[in-house]
Amino acid sequence: MKLWEKGQQLDKAVENFTIGNDTTWDMELVSFDIIGSIAHTKMLTAVKLLTKQEETLLVKELINLYKEVENKGLIFEEGVEDVHSQVEKILTDRLGEMGKKIHTARSRNDQILLDLRLYSRNEIKHLVERANELFLLLIELSEKYKEVILPGYTHYQVAMPSSFGLWFGAYAESLTDDLILLSAAYRIVNQNPLGSAAGYGSSFPIRRDITTQLLGFGTLSYNSIYAQMGRGKTEKVVAFALSSIAATLSKLAMDVCLFSSQNFDFFSFPDEFTTGSSIMPHKKNPDVFELIRAKCNKIQSVPNDIALITANLPSGYHRDFQILKEIYLPAFSTLADCIQMTILLLSHIKIKNNILDEKRYKYMFSVEEINKKVKAGMSFREAYKEVAKEIAENKYQPDKKLLHTHEGSIGNLCNDKIRSKMEEVISEFDFSKADEAIKNLLRT
Repeated sequence: MKLWEKGQQLDKAVENFTIGNDTTWDMELVSFDIIGSIAHTKMLTAVKLLTKQEETLLVKELINLYKEVENKGLIFEEGVEDVHSQVEKILTDRLGEMGKKIHTARSRNDQILLDLRLYSRNEIKHLVERANELFLLLIELSEKYKEVILPGYTHYQVAMPSSFGLWFGAYAESLTDDLILLSAAYRIVNQNPLGSAAGYGSSFPIRRDITTQLLGFGTLSYNSIYAQMGRGKTEKVVAFALSSIAATLSKLAMDVCLFSSQNFDFFSFPDEFTTGSSIMPHKKNPDVFELIRAKCNKIQSVPNDIALITANLPSGYHRDFQILKEIYLPAFSTLADCIQMTILLLSHIKIKNNILDEKRYKYMFSVEEINKKVKAGMSFREAYKEVAKEIAENKYQPDKKLLHTHEGSIGNLCNDKIRSKMEEVISEFDFSKADEAIKNLLRT
């Protein structure tokens, strides 16, 4: 079934090429297409394009279909082109000609726009929940190990004293900025495109404000052409936010791979969380974090992939957009899996104490010695030269007493402030409004 068919047979090779694996990815969108159809049906009744009796029958069958999909999924029938065609076909098979009426004042163009936004809104909610779980774990670890000192590095060279409190806390605060970006993306997603039809509106007296309210959107994408221009742009904006979280995880994974190696030996993980070598029995490989690093680096390519596919397209719908699904949709589950695995392994990390007993870290306290001389009245530059001379003449003896008190330093992590930042960011996501709206639609 193709909603655009006029009785002319399409060449089979062309049909297979144009459909591609679209139905595979549309499986992710079925529930959202049904939800959008429920809201659209109610709106059509409100403007008297459907009778109340038709609305009752259509909505009842759509809710039944939603439950079926949730319980056992949906198998696309042979020759069905996309999710919109399949839902309409099922309704038509069950209700006759009435089932075809749900396409009144709609195009597949605004249907897929809506499906993707409902899907993105739902997935963003789950990502925020997982990211916050990781955030809280990082803050917990930061507090637990704030007294354990480890070396800081610049240029891969030992630099100045750091701490596990500072290190864990850094990634926690990084996540707060990532979610600020995701919050901005959510605001763009949370605009209703339904009613823009093929991009030029409809001569039917539809009420787009009704579907906006029924679906719990924050506002409308008002201009019909711009609503269609949101295809590709919305995915790219969200992908940028996902890539920001992925970049945080990738950097953390790299640190873990480096710091858990024998040359650093700052921490380890239980054997059940590492893999071995087929010929070297002593190996404990950080495969999980290597895969997190690779998967998150791949996610960071998604915005660029979307940009390249959509570059220089004029306004209006183009079939190019279909390819975005196979790039965009998997990014959510991949990122969610990476977050979950990071949480799992960090929950079992074994921190090593007395790291600084190694002689190689002797000179990382040199700045502390300089600062001590400055406090005694010497200029920083002269103090620097004096300590440098002591090091060159092998007379330098480190004083390992640390007096870092400023905000965000070893002795003043400000984790309470970082936690407040995250709480403020999360409060900006208005998930409850959307959740309640969808519940109401499905309870009718």
